[in-house]
Amino acid sequence: MPNSGGKWPQVRKNPSNRPKCENALTQAMQNLGGNLDHLLCSKKWLVKEGFCATLCERTVKARINFSEGTQTSMRIDVEKGFVGNYRSQRFAEQLTCTPPKSEPAVRIMELQTDKRFHNLTPEQVQALDKVLTEVIPIHGRGNFPTLEVRAKDIIRVVRDRLVERHIRVKDIRLNGSTASHVMVRDNGMGYRDLDIIFGVELPRQEDFQVIKEVVLGSLRDLLPCGVNKRKITCLTMKEAYVQKMVKVFNEHDRWSLISLSNNRAKTVGLRFVSSLRRQFEFSVDSFQIILDRLLESSAGPSSWAGAEGKPTITVEAECMYGDFEQATDHLRLHLIATHNPEEIRGGGLLKYSDLLVRNFRPASETEIKSLERYMCSRFFIDFPDVSEQRRKIEAYLQGHFVGNEETSKYDYLMTLRRVIDESTVCLMGHERRQTLNMITVLALRVLGEQNAIPNTAHITCFYQPAPYMTEPIFSSYYVAQPQPPLIYHPYPLHVHMQTGLV
Repeated sequence: MPNSGGKWPQVRKNPSNRPKCENALTQAMQNLGGNLDHLLCSKKWLVKEGFCATLCERTVKARINFSEGTQTSMRIDVEKGFVGNYRSQRFAEQLTCTPPKSEPAVRIMELQTDKRFHNLTPEQVQALDKVLTEVIPIHGRGNFPTLEVRAKDIIRVVRDRLVERHIRVKDIRLNGSTASHVMVRDNGMGYRDLDIIFGVELPRQEDFQVIKEVVLGSLRDLLPCGVNKRKITCLTMKEAYVQKMVKVFNEHDRWSLISLSNNRAKTVGLRFVSSLRRQFEFSVDSFQIILDRLLESSAGPSSWAGAEGKPTITVEAECMYGDFEQATDHLRLHLIATHNPEEIRGGGLLKYSDLLVRNFRPASETEIKSLERYMCSRFFIDFPDVSEQRRKIEAYLQGHFVGNEETSKYDYLMTLRRVIDESTVCLMGHERRQTLNMITVLALRVLGEQNAIPNTAHITCFYQPAPYMTEPIFSSYYVAQPQPPLIYHPYPLHVHMQTGLV
């Protein structure tokens, strides 16, 4: 509680106290009875205010009512980046010593769980099988051959090898745009990546090395006949076939990603997740299809529909957004919705601009402006340097605009620029201009690569007359006075045009 002077005590706690307080708050939410709705709203407000405070570099004070009239004071020290309480141990004890779940709370939780899951129709199951049995090329660098594999085969091989190495596999899921394609065929998003999630237990960091050896060993077994596989090491396979590797191991998130090379930008990503707080960006890409029953089934697609059209095999999907029916409607109607974008790395800003270019529109026009500010703020927190921002944007363009979609790169960059220009509140003026100029230069470069000319309906061009125009024979012609020389200044770049190009 505040001291007699009305100020909060300036006590610096160890960052390890943050997960204790968050876990206690979550436990209280689960155990609380009649005051559950109030605490749910309080936590959502707390998270949002915490990120606002991070941007403003100030301390936000919050009080959480967790039982009948009792209050516990928390302080959010955003400058140090952790949530603490100057009596965190007592705070945790008070929160966890709550009454057992009441019947209304249990019913609410069961209803929320039911809204997250849905069984696939026979048509969706057949579409899923088509995705998993499609042959996908994994291109090798240098003289290494291209591996022609089916997603179903590589999933089974990796799963069996994990079990052999004593890594417990809880479930296997299809995630991302491919899962959205299975749910709604013509959803306007298409699907470029095949994102497979292996739910595993990773209690130790050493387990990540086991996973890497399992994946690279599985790829080595898929090499064509005639290749001397014994002389090929895991390091060689990594250099030849792996596009990207990511490992995260901290208090909240434990997962790794191995992305396999594909020159057509149809990336095959194998993600091994023990815990991950945020598993989606927007409602339209929040579907995860559980593949275990389909992988274990020996029956073919023709036997999956019964006599009355009911599926003979049950494949379940989960919506990480929370409401399956609502997320499906968003996908069908091309609507943009999300929760707490400040929890997403990069804020979901690049994906949001991508959806706008693909003619998606916000589900709530009043809420989207606030969400845009959170997206921009988190993006600049994660990528504060202009060079980092450029690399991130260029990587997104390379991975999401290929083939016929390359012509949309310019529209994407100008949409991204507009959102940043209108919704950024956390940058100094010169930082904001640097970012906008960087995006402008990228857009001009894209036009040059595509030999495209922007709309010049409102551009006036001035030409320097030829030298002979000053001769007496041309005296009846009007000759404009020469323009002053243009002096190049490397920074800042200010170009004003009526077309909205920059």
